[in-house]
Amino acid sequence: MSTAPASPWPFVNWLDDGCRLDISVVTNARRSEAAGLHDGSLRVRLAARPIDGAANEALRQWLAETLQIAPSRVVLVRGQTSRRKQWQVQASRAVIETWLAQLPL
Repeated sequence: MSTAPASPWPFVNWLDDGCRLDISVVTNARRSEAAGLHDGSLRVRLAARPIDGAANEALRQWLAETLQIAPSRVVLVRGQTSRRKQWQVQASRAVIETWLAQLPL
């Protein structure tokens, strides 16, 4: 009996039209950047304050920019007011895997 190899990206759940990303956010950073893993999620430092949705919008823009897709293809699914968030990204698996391979994990 063989088992599938463990994913190198435990924070990614693949979907037919993209994926869902589990992200742990640290706000008020000097710059927005991926900062490794934290408790099974991708840790992202944001140069934004968690006021009136500014951090959520900054994270949406950062994801879209680094994935090189339109911001409308990045949707917050869960965690509007939490540090732990889940985002749905609509992009090809190849685009997402290329992005993941470039992250400092």
